[in-house]
Amino acid sequence: MKPARLIILTVAVVAAGLAGLLAMRLTGGKTVVQEAKEIIRKEPTVNVLVSAENLPVGSRLNEKSIRWMAWPEGGVTEGFITESARPQALAELNGAVVRLPMFAGEPVRAEKVADSSNRIMSSILPSGKRAVATEISVATGAGGFVLPNDRVDVIMVRKNTEGRYLTENVLNNIRVLAIDQHIEEKEDGSKAVVGTTATLELTPDQAKVIAVAQQMADRLTLALRSVADVQEPDTTAADYLLAGGDGKAEVQVIKSGAIVTGNSSSSSTPVQR
Repeated sequence: MKPARLIILTVAVVAAGLAGLLAMRLTGGKTVVQEAKEIIRKEPTVNVLVSAENLPVGSRLNEKSIRWMAWPEGGVTEGFITESARPQALAELNGAVVRLPMFAGEPVRAEKVADSSNRIMSSILPSGKRAVATEISVATGAGGFVLPNDRVDVIMVRKNTEGRYLTENVLNNIRVLAIDQHIEEKEDGSKAVVGTTATLELTPDQAKVIAVAQQMADRLTLALRSVADVQEPDTTAADYLLAGGDGKAEVQVIKSGAIVTGNSSSSSTPVQR
C-alpha cells in the first residue's frame, strides 16, 4: 500500500474515533426518560335526595329543606332516594314529617320520614306506645326550653288533707313527642315561643298514671333531663296510681287530693270528689 493511502486511512479512523468520543461527552451518558401523564377518571355520579339543612324531629319537609346532590354511583346504597328512580320526590315528600333527626347533606331515607297524611303522630309513635297530651306553661315546662325528642320527668304537686303541699315524680325519663307552641308578645315588645301542651310518649300503664295524676294534681311540672339519660329505663312510674287486683278491680276515689281505695267487681275507674 502506498504511504499516502495509509496516511489517509489512519486519519479517517482517528477522525471517526474522535467524533464518537465527542458525541458521548455531549450526551453525558444520560438516558432519555419520557414523562408519563397521569390520567384521572372521574367516577360516574347520580343525583341523591339529601337534607339541605339540619332537620329536627317533627319538622316538615319542603322545597327549601331538601335538594338533589350529585353522589358517587358506587356509594349509593339501598334506601337512598335517587332522581332516576323517583324524579318527583321533591313534590311527593312536600309536607312529610321528619321522624328521626337529619343533618345537612345527609341522604333522605324513607324510614326517617312519615307521609303528610293526617295520621302524622301515629307514624312517629313507636309500636306499643301511647301519645298523651298534658297542659304546660312557661312555669311548668322548664321555662320553654322543653322541645320535641327531649327527656323529662313528670312531677306532681298536690295538697294533702292537712293542707300541706306534696311533690313526687309520677313518671321518669319520658320522651316528649311534640310541643304545641305559639308566639307570645311581652310588654317590652319582644316575642317568645311558649308551649301550651306537651305530648308525651308513654306505655299503656304510664298513660293511666298520668290520667289519674292530672285529676289529683294542683300542678304537673316537666323537669328537663340531660340527653345523656336517654339510655336509662323509662318504665318507672307511681304504681300506686294504677288500679288493679286479682279478680277484683280497685276503685280509686280521689278526695281532697288524697286517694281512697276500695274493692269492686266492676271495672277500675278513678273518681274525683
